[in-house]
Amino acid sequence: MSKNLPSTKPYLIRAIHEWCTDNGFTPYIALQVDSRARVPREYARDGQIVLNISDEATGGLQIGNEIISFQARFSGVARDISFPVGNVTAIYARENGAGMAFEPESAESGAYGAETEPLSGSAPEPGSDPTPPPKRPKLQRIK
Repeated sequence: MSKNLPSTKPYLIRAIHEWCTDNGFTPYIALQVDSRARVPREYARDGQIVLNISDEATGGLQIGNEIISFQARFSGVARDISFPVGNVTAIYARENGAGMAFEPESAESGAYGAETEPLSGSAPEPGSDPTPPPKRPKLQRIK
């Protein structure tokens, strides 16, 4: 066997997404947020985010072997979302939790060639003030 076999992870993600869709479940995907992930960081908690990747919630969903990308609305604003398959930590059905968990891959072990930034749960450097997490946007009516 060849040492450089492709990862089974993207195939399993596609299979569980299809299983959820075929059975009327809502597929959710959990991932680690780093510099390679283009996600709405204001919704990330502790360096992770969970996204609804159902056909109703996304447009143009592409689950590739290296990158997952789609368009989705957050607070009514359309956003382009993309992240490496290596950042995915789980895919599961919202309704019953059935799915699969994965170990996140580091940038060094993947084929992405990018350095990751420290997650919000990592220890701050001595003498530096930790930045507060971004506040969730809110709509305010002005008369």
